[in-house]
Amino acid sequence: MANYLKMTKISAIQTLKESNWSCRRISRELGIHLDTVRKYVNLSAQEYSKPVSAPPGSEDSKDSKAPSSTSQCEPYRKIIEEMLNDGLSRKRIHQDLRDYHGFGGSYYSVRRFVKNLGESTLIPFRRIECIPAEEAQIDFGTAATVTNEKGRRRRTHVIRVVLSFSRKAYSEVIYNQTTDNFIRCLENAFWHFGGVAKTLVIDNLKAAVNKADWYDPDIHPKIQSFCRHYGTVIMPCKPYMPRHKGKVEKGIAYVKDNALKGRRFNSLSQQNQFLLHWETHIADTRIHGTTRKQVGKLFREQEKPHLLKLPVARFPSFTEAKRSVHRDGHIEVQKAYYSVPPEYTARQVWARWDGHLVRIFNIRMEQIAVHTRVEAGKFQTQSQHIHSRKRAKVEKGTVKLLERVCLIGANADRWAQAMLEQRGIAGVRVLVGLLNLANRYGCSAIDNACEIALSHGAFRLKTIRDIINRSAKKQQQMDFIDEHPIIRDMSNYGEFVRNVLR
Repeated sequence: MANYLKMTKISAIQTLKESNWSCRRISRELGIHLDTVRKYVNLSAQEYSKPVSAPPGSEDSKDSKAPSSTSQCEPYRKIIEEMLNDGLSRKRIHQDLRDYHGFGGSYYSVRRFVKNLGESTLIPFRRIECIPAEEAQIDFGTAATVTNEKGRRRRTHVIRVVLSFSRKAYSEVIYNQTTDNFIRCLENAFWHFGGVAKTLVIDNLKAAVNKADWYDPDIHPKIQSFCRHYGTVIMPCKPYMPRHKGKVEKGIAYVKDNALKGRRFNSLSQQNQFLLHWETHIADTRIHGTTRKQVGKLFREQEKPHLLKLPVARFPSFTEAKRSVHRDGHIEVQKAYYSVPPEYTARQVWARWDGHLVRIFNIRMEQIAVHTRVEAGKFQTQSQHIHSRKRAKVEKGTVKLLERVCLIGANADRWAQAMLEQRGIAGVRVLVGLLNLANRYGCSAIDNACEIALSHGAFRLKTIRDIINRSAKKQQQMDFIDEHPIIRDMSNYGEFVRNVLR
């Protein structure tokens, strides 16, 4: 490994060498290896041997025949800058310059030019300061371990919410970084502050962001509902860009080093009580290094009056999860089954439930169905969720069926009503069958068959089919006479019976 010296020793080597000391003597007196002394002596000699160019514009510079230090890439500066903006590599830039622009230099000259170009165009970070109540930054860090009564240690996480203007903060320790814990901690912070910041800057943690995207992040639906409840907006920072929330990054380090480092707690509540006391009596009373003002006083006087007002009640607690719609048009929630509109069959939806209701949303978080909770193993199906092609004609109701039978003819209508009066609820299916006959036979043939069947008092669908197929005639009615010579009067039979019984 090469030896690197501090500037004081390098200066001492050069001074002693100018005094005509030998390298060996310098090595012995300064206690530096001889090869290291020779290296810095040679470097110094090379620096002094370089030709000094005259200042630009002077007479000496015009007449000087010293070789120019201008890079061969300088005439192609704009082209190289455009290629860099397009994301091209240095190798690709050299190839394009050589093939399309007549460049005769080497790849290494391009590499040196690009390096110098990057150093000359280095842009400093822009520092962003916020107005009161405009922004709060949130982040997680490692908290102190919790040791229970059995001596078992458990790892914890601390969430810290920092108001960007005053640096007023709230800290809470949890075991798991779940969505429900994240929401609960944010809510506790809002009520601790007595208001809500207009925007929340967070990291791309899994509890809140399903898929990180700088332009259009996929925020967890429950987090979106939480933000709507409090009237705020959540803004994930750019992935792998922690400086976008630098205020809370420093705040996490402050909690870990000042509050929790070297401490042990017996429970989660004990650690949270300690943090609440520490925030009030230590963090709020400090003079912040950037604002140069006391954190708690700046918050009370200038930021708290501008916070958004808290809602009347806290965010309603519910459980939600993504569900797949089964082939029968239902989803499963807590081992019970609830219907959805038929167009969502075999797709995914969001289900949100509490102790009373089950709400179902599409992927755009538009509500598509609402059900009351039922016991496990039960089905709840709404009639409007049954596809028209899967809706039985019997389910359409007797009145609807009779209205359609009436269109066949008056005789069919009378037969249908008489049939229902005789056969009851079982006759509803017979009506469906009668209507299906219209798909094979004309309405007049069915109406005539119903007239004949009604005259015989026949109320079976099979009879209607047979009549149509055989074109049967209507039964003839015979008129009976009241008196005839061979028919005795009923009084004679009464007299006969009385004589027999004597």
